[in-house]
Amino acid sequence: MRYLLMSRKELNRKRELEEVKAGRLCLKECALRVGLSYRQIRRVYRRFCQEGDAGLVHRSRGRRSNRAKSAAFKSKVVERYKRCYKVCGALLASEKLAKEGLVVDHETLRRWLLAEGLLKRHRRRSDHREQRPRKARFGELVQMDGSIHRWFGSEGDETCLMTMIDDATGERLALMDTGETTELAMRCLWMWIERYGIPKALYTDKKSVFITEREPTIAEQLEGVVPMTAFGKACSKLGITIIPANSPQAKGRVERSHRVYQDRFVKELKLLGVTTIKGANKLLQNEFNDELNTKFCHEPTDSVDAHRPLPKNIKLADIFCHEYERTVQNDWTVRFDNNHYQIEAQNRPLPRPRQKVIVRIRLDKSMDILYKDKPLAVHRISQAQLRAKADRQRATVSSQTSKKTKKTIQRPTKTPWTQNCTLMFAEPPKKKKR
Repeated sequence: MRYLLMSRKELNRKRELEEVKAGRLCLKECALRVGLSYRQIRRVYRRFCQEGDAGLVHRSRGRRSNRAKSAAFKSKVVERYKRCYKVCGALLASEKLAKEGLVVDHETLRRWLLAEGLLKRHRRRSDHREQRPRKARFGELVQMDGSIHRWFGSEGDETCLMTMIDDATGERLALMDTGETTELAMRCLWMWIERYGIPKALYTDKKSVFITEREPTIAEQLEGVVPMTAFGKACSKLGITIIPANSPQAKGRVERSHRVYQDRFVKELKLLGVTTIKGANKLLQNEFNDELNTKFCHEPTDSVDAHRPLPKNIKLADIFCHEYERTVQNDWTVRFDNNHYQIEAQNRPLPRPRQKVIVRIRLDKSMDILYKDKPLAVHRISQAQLRAKADRQRATVSSQTSKKTKKTIQRPTKTPWTQNCTLMFAEPPKKKKR
């Protein structure tokens, strides 16, 4: 099998010329699309008709360059490098060789030396990053990230420490859980709001806890809704902007804070003999975070606090939760997590069948079913009740089908037609004897 290598430009020409060949496009329009003159496109199209796809490939492909150095010159340069300039890099060696009359570009020499194994490839260093100045106000930007580490020693399991650190002052707060979950992020932000207020923005990474990159569904496109995670929905309700960072270095303050915790907090847990997540969180909330804040925090440039107070009519338990959309069935029941919930008739307003309701699951596992942002009075239907209800429905259906009888069509016994037939085929009457 013979393979034909084509560039993207050649593939584009092939696609357009096939349209011309099929009669759906003229050569003039094709020339405009591929960026050639009319004279050139005629020449290319003629070669395409004669040779097929191979006629579009550049004639010099696979051939040796006219400016290529000879094999004798290449071997001479490589031998001279081995003998005299082995400690030099490609650029310096090319300058030294040029003084001797062996002129070769440093990139060409680099390729030759790499092929011979005389040079090693070096990792391309990233561009220098200028340190971003701190924000002016406390609460204007809070960096948030999780650190998965063996916090209870090398023999313990890996757990996650979620850390929040203010960009302006360095004020920090941390909470631990088994993994970097949505619940951990919600509880950590909940603690921050209770202590300081609602921050203006959060600076996070692009993990699925904070943002989602999925495409919106058709219903979301029609409503103009942007897909968000459960944590993103909670922040949107509170008016907090989530800013995703493109690299760990962008949120370097919280990344460096992880090193402080991995050094000091691990030693503190070992000294106190703490081996549980509950004990670690108790230590964090009582004294450890306060000691770090006393040691590392500093005053902001602007003394105005950018945090907003939590409105009195908002309950954080109703904000930091998971919400799911469900459909009301014809018998006014809602199914969620393989359980059935009966909507009671006294609800006002009462949702109709096929309408949508919201099932809200709080962090303490309590549940509410909402319709038009109002909780509905519901009760859970047990499995025994479901079976009894299904039995009653089957009994009702069977009784209805048994009552249905076939309708018999009663035809009239005497009709004009039957009377005529009777007269035609009946035996003639017997004559009476006199």
